[in-house]
Amino acid sequence: MEAIGMVETRSLVAALEALDSMTKAANVQLVDLKKVGSGIVTVIVTGDVAAVSAAVETGKTAHTRTGGELISSNIIPRPHSGLSMIL
Repeated sequence: MEAIGMVETRSLVAALEALDSMTKAANVQLVDLKKVGSGIVTVIVTGDVAAVSAAVETGKTAHTRTGGELISSNIIPRPHSGLSMIL
């Protein structure tokens, strides 16, 4: 795993819109889509650092097409191997 990218929204539809845009914008793979609760959904992708950065930037704006709310986003370049057990 070279990088992990996350986009968290309030709305499943917004998260799916973000995920669709992220995978079309860059060569990233879906790791997981976590439903946290209270309508909060986190999309987690992986790929090389540049691709994940581009995908997260695209996902941060894509959710607005559905009226969803961006809660948070983050990119972890070269994550520790222990993180893969959590994801």
